[in-house]
Amino acid sequence: MGACCSKGDQKFEGFMVNIEDDERSEFENEDRTPNGDCGARVRLQGSSKLVSMFTQKGRKRINQDAMTVWENFTGEKDMFFCGVFDGHGPSGHKVARYVRDLLPSKLSSSFKHSKINESNGSDDDNEGSSSNNNKSDNIVDGNDDDNCHNPFFSSWKTSLIKSFEEMDEELCADMNFDSYCSGTTAVTILKQGNHLVISNLGDSRAVLCTRGNKNQLVPVQLTVDLKPNLPGEVERIRNCRGRVFAMDEEPEVFRVWMPDHNCPGLAMARAFGDFCLKDFGLISVPQVTYRKLTNRDEFIVLATDGVWDVLTNNEVIKIVASARKRSMAARLLVHHAVRAWRYKYPCSKVDDCAVICLFLKHRPLLTKSMSEGSRHTENYSDHGLPHYSRSKSQDGLTVINTDIPAESRDRIARDGAAKVNSFAKPPPAASGLNRRRPATKDFEYVES
Repeated sequence: MGACCSKGDQKFEGFMVNIEDDERSEFENEDRTPNGDCGARVRLQGSSKLVSMFTQKGRKRINQDAMTVWENFTGEKDMFFCGVFDGHGPSGHKVARYVRDLLPSKLSSSFKHSKINESNGSDDDNEGSSSNNNKSDNIVDGNDDDNCHNPFFSSWKTSLIKSFEEMDEELCADMNFDSYCSGTTAVTILKQGNHLVISNLGDSRAVLCTRGNKNQLVPVQLTVDLKPNLPGEVERIRNCRGRVFAMDEEPEVFRVWMPDHNCPGLAMARAFGDFCLKDFGLISVPQVTYRKLTNRDEFIVLATDGVWDVLTNNEVIKIVASARKRSMAARLLVHHAVRAWRYKYPCSKVDDCAVICLFLKHRPLLTKSMSEGSRHTENYSDHGLPHYSRSKSQDGLTVINTDIPAESRDRIARDGAAKVNSFAKPPPAASGLNRRRPATKDFEYVES
């Protein structure tokens, strides 16, 4: 990512940022954003009154992260679609951008089609939906009864699963780039009023910042990092002859491998693309959850693992809440993630980072007293965060080896082309899906 903590006239003071940026000029650029389906306003970067977006490449050839925000999604006022995509493999950047550009339109069309079917009394779109309504889909927000009887959630869940399946099929059929050993994660949210629907594929993450009983800011993780060693995931993969194991040099990172070859070593259990593994347990079925928002909820952060690998959920909401301008919140978070990478893993390559902050209220988050109280300088060492002297093996790559033997590639292409989406049913409920990755020390953030 290059020199990120200091650039030009930018100076960081703790979690505050002094960047002379004209916030009004960013809002004036709103009219320059393209329109999507039904007149939705599409944003790929920048900010608006309720949105802050920023992405920055790490020390790799190209930024493989992508993101998008659709305001007035499906033509509905105050409906937001936000998505963050983390590509991996040789063509990961192309896959991530391809999904970023097409998935929202597919979802919009699918939802409108389902509404037409409902008005005509057709149940076509709900066939098999009962098989998708298992507890693994609602493991984060486990109020299953409310979810099952919530028409907003039920309609969108069906549309999301269908759209993700169609997206993966179209990706497989597209010959403009190779998605055989390349793919992308996807974490998306749909928000309208106090309704929030979250879908997740891979190990990007969504975190809600809400207020506790003492008015302190509290993080609520909305998604599960879908790693291959989670009980339900590893069972499905091994039942499909895929292998799951960690290498000796990185015993904490479990990966998915082909049955007969030590490749590709994918560090997630679900993804778009990566068709070399689709016959061996990798699926593109999202985990879909619902949450009813309250007046205690402040903002939502979507980010790729370049952020979550080095910052805890609590650190993330503290950084975002401390931004003097909402428009700078995502940029500030990325800068702190880069600094954390350099501190914790000085011998490793900094990962790409992409962040979307969706603020849930029009009023400013921070009071004057909070802003003034946060202007002291803080370093990671001030909080006793551990210093890692060793580097992450293979620079923390999502995919280890994409050199798949030609005979295996040909066989899978021949035998598996018709079964790309044969894993369209979600896996059995996994009791361990609410397990988080090990994190560094959490901050207790209490508002002054």
